[in-house]
Amino acid sequence: PLYGKKDLEDDSVLGFQILRSDDYQFQPLQDIVARIRKRLGDAPVYISVDIDVLDPAAAPGTGTPEAGGMTSRELLNSIRGLQGLNVVGAEIVEVAPAYDHAEITGLAAAQVGYELLSLWAAQ
Repeated sequence: PLYGKKDLEDDSVLGFQILRSDDYQFQPLQDIVARIRKRLGDAPVYISVDIDVLDPAAAPGTGTPEAGGMTSRELLNSIRGLQGLNVVGAEIVEVAPAYDHAEITGLAAAQVGYELLSLWAAQ
């Protein structure tokens, strides 16, 4: 298989905390962002946005589309909620223009990039 239970167990041992797309469906966004902020505190933060976190309807141009992903609004509001954290770097990965025929994914990634840059500008 592509991944399995052991992958999640290894992440937990290393201190990762996993948020699933269902968390965004069943919990208020403010609560999720508060959990993230509490966990990170004043530590330096590097944000990696894998564009396939978005539902294929919002980002079809990726090598590994994941049905049931976040909406672009959920992702953008999550990023906006990180304002004030000690962001030291960021990246957007897995945008695949060859699969992005209508440039929907490119538009979403550009907006994500704008929001990430806005976090730095606000520091």
